[in-house]
Amino acid sequence: MSKRVALVTGGTGGIGTAICKQLHDDGYQVVAGYYAGGKHEKAQAWQAKLSSEGYDIALGFGNITSWESCEACIDNIRKDFGTVDILINNGGITRDTTLKKMTPDMWHDVIATNLTSVFYMTRLVINDMLEKKWGRIINISSVNAEKGQFGQANYSAAKAGMHGFTKAVAQEVAAKGITVNTVSPGYIATSMIMDVPEEVRNQILKGIPVGRFGKPEEIANVISFLAGDNSGFVTGSNISANGGQHMS
Repeated sequence: MSKRVALVTGGTGGIGTAICKQLHDDGYQVVAGYYAGGKHEKAQAWQAKLSSEGYDIALGFGNITSWESCEACIDNIRKDFGTVDILINNGGITRDTTLKKMTPDMWHDVIATNLTSVFYMTRLVINDMLEKKWGRIINISSVNAEKGQFGQANYSAAKAGMHGFTKAVAQEVAAKGITVNTVSPGYIATSMIMDVPEEVRNQILKGIPVGRFGKPEEIANVISFLAGDNSGFVTGSNISANGGQHMS
């Protein structure tokens, strides 16, 4: 039996890397989606580093804000490995500022990257999943979608919209062996968080009841469960992984 194919958009980032490693360890053929403004060398260096650690992870180039680019990415994966069985919509950006200073471009860039891309990628893999009568779609949202965040009207809106999409699509495909779920991480100890000034990090920590930032691997473990066969009764759900920062 050939390996199931798992595509992780934003796969070369901090959380994305942990997800790719975990899914590789779980026995899937993993494809790390990337764009990074077309900086192929950076992605190739990432791939080489993981290869030296024993991870055989393919790269899938695509601009997730472009339907045509997403389509080309999925077509290339299909040619090389077969149809996508597990889709992790993890790619995203921030363009933070207060609403009174937010430009239309800052709004549209975040909505396109963090939300419209989820429609593009899911739409492009869903028919293959329906034909196989099996699939896993996992959308990476954020604690700030659940509680809101000062200076992130665009990001919070996009990430909250992601879960609305999850619940609607989950109902459409539930009887076909396909699950659709959201995972909402809190503050995770990636380079993005650790590069924040120490006094700001300390202020964030005060709001996390467990007293620490999350580990990328902890998010990856949640993904591992949702991607497997034993999670088939979980769909349309949002799993919060935020150290108790927000409890709904």
